[in-house]
Amino acid sequence: MLRLGLTGGIGAGKSEVSRLLTSYGALLIDSDRIAREVVEPGTPGLAAVVAEFGPEVLTPDGGLDRPKLGRIVFGDPDRLRALNAIVHPLVRARSAELEAAAGPDSIVVHDVPLLVENGMTALYDLVVVVDASPETQLDRLVRLRGMAESEARERMAAQATRERRRAVADVVIDNDGPLEQLEPQVRRVWQTLRERAATGS
Repeated sequence: MLRLGLTGGIGAGKSEVSRLLTSYGALLIDSDRIAREVVEPGTPGLAAVVAEFGPEVLTPDGGLDRPKLGRIVFGDPDRLRALNAIVHPLVRARSAELEAAAGPDSIVVHDVPLLVENGMTALYDLVVVVDASPETQLDRLVRLRGMAESEARERMAAQATRERRRAVADVVIDNDGPLEQLEPQVRRVWQTLRERAATGS
């Protein structure tokens, strides 16, 4: 099994790289998706979030009001740490379950937005960073995701710097350009992964 840690700043295009790698045959373990699952209604995770942040972070139907929670924690490092202390152990446990179910010849891609921030580089055989300029990130968040510019800048500021991410990367995928420039890069990375998995190196 080859374990790949995939990360990148918000708006860098990591999800598109994940999609491409999955289409080539990788097993994707998506930390963001798992982070949503572990705080679904009725879970111990959601109960712990409500105990920490109060019932005002719930929607009328009892789900987690993510935008409201986001406004509380982004820009407040202490509150963000409190949220991470609840969610991250649950995500790690579920990720380990999914990985354990994979075959020995699998290439497992762990899509982890905060891989660098949480000092997780040593957990993976390779770390791939999807990189884009802050200007590109901001444009995508505002134009494509509909975020207010102030919120987008807060989210970006809460993450590791571009330089810090690039410093820990075994492979950097440049995603400042259009989609047609991304796919050939990802295909080359996939070929490298296949070769490493085959040789066990």
